[in-house]
Amino acid sequence: MSEVDIIRARTLDGVPHGFLGRRGGVSTGNYAGLNVGIGSDDDAGAVAENRRLATEAVLPGTRLLTLYQTHSADVVRALTAFNDRPPGDALVTDRPGLALGILTADCAPVLFADREAGVVGAAHAGWKGAIGGVTDSAIAAMEKLGARRDRIAAAIGPCIARSSYEVDDGFARRFDADDPANERFFAPGKPGHHQFDLEAYVAHRLAKAGLARIEMLGLDTYADEDRFFSFRRATHRGEPGYGRQISIIGIAS
Repeated sequence: MSEVDIIRARTLDGVPHGFLGRRGGVSTGNYAGLNVGIGSDDDAGAVAENRRLATEAVLPGTRLLTLYQTHSADVVRALTAFNDRPPGDALVTDRPGLALGILTADCAPVLFADREAGVVGAAHAGWKGAIGGVTDSAIAAMEKLGARRDRIAAAIGPCIARSSYEVDDGFARRFDADDPANERFFAPGKPGHHQFDLEAYVAHRLAKAGLARIEMLGLDTYADEDRFFSFRRATHRGEPGYGRQISIIGIAS
């Protein structure tokens, strides 16, 4: 087993966090590596061990909290540890000892921090959640805990890149109907298709919400098989399942 691969963002320096890939876990086969997806067909014991390894790599001794993600704009305020996975696509907290975890396999993980207020957040921004306002909801929930959006820093972790994300005309029309200026996030593709820049769109939503410190890591989950799981890659290959990676943030005790 290799060492857990932790990718950190400069904008979140000083805040315990990490965007993790597939390296360093105990799963094998299709899920080889650090698969943390409870909903996958991977061995449950391996998934549990991977989740423990991921938490210890980023925030040792803390409790990992994750959600039953539904591609919504719903936020859960984590004021204490919980055992279940409540539905939602973002988590926020101002309490030490809790590790907020977001699972992805092409969608964009977004980590937030207001260092001065001691408030952090994490969001799962697939295209549905992104256009639905999940990052806006996370920022608003952080404000309710005392954060200020002019102080919040955000980082967008590994996700599918524009060169790997082919979509059809119907997909592009959804974004055009929401805001014609969204055209800039689509590059021409084959007839009737486009290449969508999810990462740039999420960064746009963060900036539009008033955040001034936004970092895009520019890492493509689809293209880098050695480092990341990818739903779309697994689907294109007809594989029976796919792993999920995790992004974690919390407050040091």
